[in-house]
Amino acid sequence: MATATETGKHKNGHMPETTESKKKGGMQQGADESPSYLQKFFIDQIKDMYYAEKELIQALPEVKAAATTEELEDAIDDHIQQTRRHVKRLEKIFHMVGQKPEGKKCEAMDGLIKECRTIIRETEENTMTRDAALIIAAQKIEHYEIASYGGLVALALTMGMERAADILDKTLAEEEMNDQLLTDIAETYINVEAEHEGAYNWDKKIWVV
Repeated sequence: MATATETGKHKNGHMPETTESKKKGGMQQGADESPSYLQKFFIDQIKDMYYAEKELIQALPEVKAAATTEELEDAIDDHIQQTRRHVKRLEKIFHMVGQKPEGKKCEAMDGLIKECRTIIRETEENTMTRDAALIIAAQKIEHYEIASYGGLVALALTMGMERAADILDKTLAEEEMNDQLLTDIAETYINVEAEHEGAYNWDKKIWVV
């Protein structure tokens, strides 16, 4: 019969660190200690989001300028203002973990921003179709941020960083509200009006189940 010590070992034979053995606050280290693997990953992901949010601040005005409706313009403008606050919150997290604020290139956000620019280039100006497409692209960005901040909140709580978790959770809640707002704007009338722009080159009946 295996002992408690044996059953608690990882594949490499080392014992996992228990909650009791962690420093209170999760990130404070002694002079001779190095961050745990999870701490390193957490910091890495904070850098990822710092880069992503700062890139959004630069890119979202382009999306706003390309929008057709005032509703979408206003939603994007609100997101720009919120994103600036999100950057400030991330800087607080950097301070809490004793790190200088710096970004790490986020390939995912770069790709999502590139998609927004492609949509602007490939859709007709002043059409509802452009707005419908931009909303989908914007929601892809929101979903990436929701997944990222949701994961960071969970990691912060795991490491006993309740204050950091609260800060990150505020941003998570705002991202979720932005996503719902975009859905409401699209479903209220933009998608319906986009459906009437131009003639279909297929028989719509084939899509009816």
